[in-house]
Amino acid sequence: MMYLPSIFGDNLMDDFFDDFDRSFFKPARPVLRTERTDLMKTDIRETENGYELDVELPGYKKEDLNLELTNGYLTISASKNTDNEEKDTEGRVIRKERYIGSMKRSFFVGKDITEEDIKARFEDGILKLGVPKKEVKEQIPEKKTIMIEG
Repeated sequence: MMYLPSIFGDNLMDDFFDDFDRSFFKPARPVLRTERTDLMKTDIRETENGYELDVELPGYKKEDLNLELTNGYLTISASKNTDNEEKDTEGRVIRKERYIGSMKRSFFVGKDITEEDIKARFEDGILKLGVPKKEVKEQIPEKKTIMIEG
């Protein structure tokens, strides 16, 4: 650790850069993020008999969704492939946009839950799921004795 005279404060360079235009250090264009944290926002409510999940999927259709249950994990996946093309009155393309994307999210619902237990419906861009509570049967270790001869 280096000790500085008290006239410099904690950082020798603080005062020097205070008047400097900090916008100089900002990137010229926005940084692209590969991780999206705003997708598949989910509300989970506990009820007396189970759990209700509301998963936001705006712009998706029922046909774009897939639900799987594997080893106690409920996986929701959504994929979309659109191609929008606009032409003027003479048939020339004036705008063409494409979107290809998919997203996936998993929730542990328990190994005793089956596909038949989960209720799902899709309306107004929201996937509504109902997952019941099931009694977890605790495995009591079986006691085995060894006979002693003699």
